[in-house]
Amino acid sequence: MFAVHFFENKNLLLSQLLNTVPAVGEQLKIKGRKGTILGVTNVEDNKYHVQVELEKVTKGKTAVVDQSKKRKR
Repeated sequence: MFAVHFFENKNLLLSQLLNTVPAVGEQLKIKGRKGTILGVTNVEDNKYHVQVELEKVTKGKTAVVDQSKKRKR
């Protein structure tokens, strides 16, 4: 078992006990966000730090309702 700590820049995202250490370039999903692994460093014999780049969250624009088509009461 390995203690794996996932970081985005210097922010800790997730710590997990895993049977295998993730590989560089692997796709993963953390907290509902897709990302890729940039680097894996061994801190101690069973502790690993994994650098992750997550996709940016883009909020969709809401459609503007045309008020001229609505009937006024």
